[in-house]
Amino acid sequence: MSYTVAAVDCGTNSIRLLVLRRADSGEVEELIRLVRLARLGQGVDATQEFHPDALQRTFVILDEFAGIIADLGVDRTRFVATSATRDVTNREVLADGVRERLGTDLDVITGDEEARLSAAGVLSGVTSPRPTLIFDIGGGSTELVVVGEDDQVESSISLNIGAVRINERFLPTDPPTADEVAAARSFIADQLDGAGVDFSAIASAIGVAGTVTSVAADHLGLTEYSREAVHRTTLSRETIREANHRWLGMRAADIADDSLMPPLRASVIGAGSTILDEIAQRVPSGEVIVSETDILDGIAHQLLAES
Repeated sequence: MSYTVAAVDCGTNSIRLLVLRRADSGEVEELIRLVRLARLGQGVDATQEFHPDALQRTFVILDEFAGIIADLGVDRTRFVATSATRDVTNREVLADGVRERLGTDLDVITGDEEARLSAAGVLSGVTSPRPTLIFDIGGGSTELVVVGEDDQVESSISLNIGAVRINERFLPTDPPTADEVAAARSFIADQLDGAGVDFSAIASAIGVAGTVTSVAADHLGLTEYSREAVHRTTLSRETIREANHRWLGMRAADIADDSLMPPLRASVIGAGSTILDEIAQRVPSGEVIVSETDILDGIAHQLLAES
């Protein structure tokens, strides 16, 4: 008998849906994969609360997802939330909205589980030399996971240096001033250097999420986003530095003129690419492999494994 699962990954900036169906034969088919930008983490760093506007944007997206999940006859749904949701005092407002719309609980996972699911999802679609640094630049935090032989997680840490958080805390001017950028870069560097990761031992680095895929799409000169084209693209340090420098010198509205750059990402891509640039500086090769498989895939495949 076939079995269909829906995974929802709720981050600080984006909310994503993946629906997989396992046929009687055991073959797994991807039915739909969507990403929507809600910027749920708007103002969370300063207020420790979800902003009403951010919740409204989120609930509109969840209404859309609920319709898709119903239409596809999903047997089990898991709604996973990470950085921004860990930090807020009004989490129950989101939890109630999730339960009302999707009929499932809000699952705020630990950093350890986030690392394990992220690694499983990434390694389902990318191979690279070990030790591998897998990093996920989110809106509120950046996860660093080191994977050794046999796909075992050797270490993981979540740092408070997400694109939205850094943008709101350090880059208030549009475009940011040189002093603002220097302060942001210094803070990011301190966080990375204090993370306990031996960057000198890293044989390869794999990056996931919107900042990294945006740099890849920009580098490839895409006029229409292609997940297949972006997946497994290798970004050099020079490519990352050029994109970061260009975006930091532009107004958010001008960045958003790019049809592949949604306004809610355009406003934080300078901060996100600064985090990416600082990570690339520390990887011996200076290269980053882009992965389109990530924690969302890990969540969905775990649901299938448990069925």
